[in-house]
Amino acid sequence: MEKQRVLSSQLLVKNRVFEVALDGDLLSWRELVRRTRISGGVRDALRAGFCLAKVLHRSRDTSGSRSVAVSEIIAVRETEPDSCLKEDGRWQKMAQTHPCAFTVSYVERGSQHCWRCVDVTFQCPDGALCQRWVQAIKEQLSLLTSRPKRLLVYINPYGGKRQGKRIYEQKVAPLFARASISTEVIVTERANHARDHLNTEADLRRYSGVVCVGGDGMFSEVIHGLLARTQRDAGVDQNCAEESLVPCTLRVGIIPAGSTDCICYATVGINDPITSALHIIVGDSQPMDVCSIHHNNTFLRYSVSLLGYGFYGDVLADSESKQWMGPARYDISGVKTFLTHNYYEGTVSFLPAQSSLGSPRDKTRCSAGCYVCLHSGQLHSQDRRACEGDEDVSGREDDGAGGWQVLRGKFLAINSASMSCACPRSPKGLSPAAHLADGTADLILVRKCSRLNFLRHLLRHTSKDDQFDLDFVEVHRVRRFRFTPRHCESELDLKEHGKTLFGHICRDHPACGCTALNSSWNCDGEILQQAAIDVGVHCQLIRLFARGIEEPVITEDMRGLNAV
Repeated sequence: MEKQRVLSSQLLVKNRVFEVALDGDLLSWRELVRRTRISGGVRDALRAGFCLAKVLHRSRDTSGSRSVAVSEIIAVRETEPDSCLKEDGRWQKMAQTHPCAFTVSYVERGSQHCWRCVDVTFQCPDGALCQRWVQAIKEQLSLLTSRPKRLLVYINPYGGKRQGKRIYEQKVAPLFARASISTEVIVTERANHARDHLNTEADLRRYSGVVCVGGDGMFSEVIHGLLARTQRDAGVDQNCAEESLVPCTLRVGIIPAGSTDCICYATVGINDPITSALHIIVGDSQPMDVCSIHHNNTFLRYSVSLLGYGFYGDVLADSESKQWMGPARYDISGVKTFLTHNYYEGTVSFLPAQSSLGSPRDKTRCSAGCYVCLHSGQLHSQDRRACEGDEDVSGREDDGAGGWQVLRGKFLAINSASMSCACPRSPKGLSPAAHLADGTADLILVRKCSRLNFLRHLLRHTSKDDQFDLDFVEVHRVRRFRFTPRHCESELDLKEHGKTLFGHICRDHPACGCTALNSSWNCDGEILQQAAIDVGVHCQLIRLFARGIEEPVITEDMRGLNAV
């Protein structure tokens, strides 16, 4: 079915005539190149040839046309005609005959997933036509119901290089104002300020979404507040590991301004405040899985990216005393932890995700419009509807795979990745094929090995080599897993036999201190002291103002009008 043309006119763009058309979901403009008639002698012919060469060169540079999806138009407004006109009578006459203008602000894609807001100004011959164009574009924008109208913004003034407030005020707030988005801004004054405010005080019905300006820690605060509030309002007990959690209805936006912005990088493709702000403005929506972590039937935390025991837990614990060093503290602690080379004994049990599409080693990257996440979301919606209808969905948790699998051993690292965990230093991430919203996590087990082999594994995070193609590394796609450290197992065994734990620990770990008793968990950059945990993956529990990482597309859009 052919699209219905809303409006079409011949307008000026920088004193060049364009055919401009609004076709419902697309705004396009095509330059009209007139033929030049050569007559009147050699001098006139040369002059005409020179002008024709200029026209052809300009046409070749610009490709003659441009189109922008209405969904990626930021705003439209009436403006003054371009003042940068040539000082000759012909151009002045054209300016006089086109006294009115309107400017369209829209998204333009740059390299490395970067977005920018650019303007194009169209000059109209009369005010009535100009108003018709402005009104027509505004009407099309009003049909985009996914766009936010009012946002609750939390700014962490202490995160990263303490630039959060400046970044928001100088780069983000002007874009929100241009897009007619109203905001309520709260500058946090202490740790967990945003979490507590969302959980208890905020009237969430007033907002279209929540935006956090900061790093991964600030994002974690926001989702903990939103999810705790959502579960409480729905009567869900967070302390029960078997509960099905209720998805949050408000979307969350991230303006990167922290020491680590892993979540923003893995969902947008770049840590750039303007790009993230534009994704929020156009109303993107990217579902994301969330892991719930329990210890002895007590809820501990939520995790959306990395859950690491052993190496990454030790790095974080050691870096806590070096916060004055800024982001460099992770490098120092990483080298120290690598040289220490501690390993930890325990049991890992997990529920494989056999029915999910893909595997951790299939090299299928999660991107915008990911079919794996779409398929998983459809299955998840069917399950929820079945549960609400009291239908029998027993056996779903076992995934038809015959139940839990159990592995025992000595591990240098136990990592769970709910997403690729990509960052500028590791563009592929900890698990390159992990998906944002398929209801699974990739469980990576690094068994005890030499320092050289472990270094090989770490270096593969920054290269194109398969980081799982090592005999001491194994990876499993799971829906749930548990870890029990050796000393906890020993405690249970010894209690059953009426013995004391002290003697057993001393036999396994002598006073020389060659090996630590247990590590701690690195949960999205926060320390969990409890070593024995139960982790469940909840499919598409939250939504971000993002669309996933876009695949590069080669277009024939003209490049010469970028700044028009």
